[in-house]
Amino acid sequence: MMNYTAAQTKALEMFRAQAPEEMARYSGYELKDNRFQVRFLGQEFEVEYPSGKFSPEPSPEGELPIFAQILVLHYLANTKPVSEEGRLITYKELPGGNIYIQPFTNRAIRPLVQQFGENPAGLIEAAAKIGGEPVRQGDAAVLVRAFPRVPVTMVIWGGDDEFPASGNILFDASAGEVLHTEDFAVLTSFVVATMKRLALNSY
Repeated sequence: MMNYTAAQTKALEMFRAQAPEEMARYSGYELKDNRFQVRFLGQEFEVEYPSGKFSPEPSPEGELPIFAQILVLHYLANTKPVSEEGRLITYKELPGGNIYIQPFTNRAIRPLVQQFGENPAGLIEAAAKIGGEPVRQGDAAVLVRAFPRVPVTMVIWGGDDEFPASGNILFDASAGEVLHTEDFAVLTSFVVATMKRLALNSY
């Protein structure tokens, strides 16, 4: 298992270096008594400033692993004013995305297709459980706001006798200003894994 201690330490340093009021302003999360009220993929918790402590505290086997906590801290710490452009781009179009495209494909797109390629309707059902909404693309597509400023669009094309099922994950053109490109590979793999778990639990 990867050791995330160094990454978590750096993320906490970034988080503590920002003014909490600015983080609340740009993140879209409310700040109450120095605690950010965070909703993330159907889960609700608080992140205390400046400790960066999550409450309720996630368990090692819980549904908010340490890499997801790091993503939340990265997102909160970005106080850059960014406006959505309303134009979708692929992972390759993110800064340096061509370098990380293979890990992104293996960690996010392939699991997406494996789980929902033969059941496009299941994509819409699973996404609805984390606040996702259907959009008009492919045979089935959903838009999930992983964070308030991070819309993620997942598309499935169902297979037939000639072609296997396929899929893609798209981002707003502003995405590269909100999180690092590597973060999007981690984030989308977690979004897909969460939806897969929800889909399996519904059977």
